[in-house]
Parts: sequence; C-alpha cells; structure tokens
Amino acid sequence: MHDQALLIENVGSVRRIWLNRGDFANAQTRQMLLDLDVAIAEAGRDDSVRVIILAGKGKHFSAGHDLKEAQAKRSDFTAEERWDYEEYHYLDYCLNIWDCPKPTITQVQGACVAGGFMLANMCDLVVAADDAWFWDSVMFSMGLAGTEVLFQPWVMGLRHAKEFLFTGERISAEDGYRIGMVNRVVPRADLDTRTMEIAQKIAKAPPFATRALKKSLNRTYDIQGFRNAVQAHFDTHQVTHASAEFAQIRNAGLAKVIDQNKTTLAECK
Repeated sequence: MHDQALLIENVGSVRRIWLNRGDFANAQTRQMLLDLDVAIAEAGRDDSVRVIILAGKGKHFSAGHDLKEAQAKRSDFTAEERWDYEEYHYLDYCLNIWDCPKPTITQVQGACVAGGFMLANMCDLVVAADDAWFWDSVMFSMGLAGTEVLFQPWVMGLRHAKEFLFTGERISAEDGYRIGMVNRVVPRADLDTRTMEIAQKIAKAPPFATRALKKSLNRTYDIQGFRNAVQAHFDTHQVTHASAEFAQIRNAGLAKVIDQNKTTLAECK
C-alpha cells in the first residue's frame, strides 16, 4: 500500500484493515481511499478471508476527508470534475464496501466524523468503544447537504436522522446503540479484542450461506429504496456545491473549517 496508508493483518480467517494515519486522526486522503477500495475488493475475492474488520490506528477512527488535501488539490474543480471525483471516490467506493460479499465490521474509537462516519456505516456491523462519538458537521461548516452518501435515515431511523443532521450535534456511542446504529459498546481497552471475537464467531458460519444471506439482507434495503435514495441524494449534494452558501465558505478558505474541526477533536478526550 502506498506510504502505508493502510495496514493489513490476518488473524485466521479474519482480515483487519487499519486506516494508518493516526497522527492525522485518520483523515482520508485520495490515496488512502484508493488503497482501501483495492483492499476491500481483494478481501472479498480471497477465499481464505471470511470476515473483514475496518479499523483506525490512533486515538480516532477517522476525522473524515482530508480537507487540507481538498483545499490544495480540488478547490478549483469545475462542477463536472467534482461530480466525477466524488462519484468515483466517495459514492462508488462506499457502495463497494456495502456490496462486499463478506461480512464487514467497523470498530470505532474516538471521533467518527463526516466522511469517516459515512465509511463506517457502509459496514454490516458497528462495534464502538465507550469513548466513540459520531458527528456530521458538513451542512453547518461547509454549507453542503450532508455527506455524499446519505445513509443516516437507514441506520438511525428518519426522526433521529433529521435531529442529528438539522442540529449538527454529536452523539455518543451509547446514544448510537440506543437508536440502533451501533451493535455493541465496549470499553476502549477491549475494542480490538472484542471486535475480533465477534468476527471470529461470524467466521465459523458456512461461508456460502453467509454470503447468500448478506445478499438477501441488502436486497431488503434495496427493495425499500436504499440504493435509489442514496444515488438521488448524491445528485442533490452536488447541486449544493454550486450554491452561494458553499461559494462563500470556499472563497473564505477551508482553513477556518479545518481549525474548527481540530478544536473539536482536541476538546474530546
């Protein structure tokens, strides 16, 4: 993997893929997302792998997309360029995790923010440390219609999703469990071990039957409109990139947004 944006370990038939930018709160660079897409696809094809864990090194699971990189490399994108870039790296890559034939588990500690929150919820299960918290600041900080993939109504329920997104408030691991978004909350010190225990238990199941069952479960959401709704929201999200509100924030520079996010991360021990 390029500059070790990811670290990969195999424990029996479980493959754990680590986001490896812990010193930067695992902010997602383009290279990290490219590598992650490849890693998920390879794990999905590898017959020796039965379960995949997505994890993050360091204090935080992920602070979302790397805004410094975005400011340096994509701030002058045309509408066409941004659409193509975000459809490929964000929408398609997220759906590739959702569609992975193997069961996937996210283990979350510390901050799980915006693009990181989006990434985590593409997995089948979410195991959260007791210090984990979830936040989508995109509408308030950037003037955009949420993240590129609007998964929240599907994992929170509509009313909780509206409150979460309209207020811009953070929710704790316990609240995430209460509303059905998080499967289990465990002590921070036990996160790696407890997640691996769940993965190892799932890995004992017959692999073809598990694959078939996951396909049926995902199709249940598709029949209810999940995929169409997600794709429709992506189009709406792109429209807000052309709004006067977003232009004002962009023209003022993303440095203020970056500083605000840093402050929030620093305040949450």
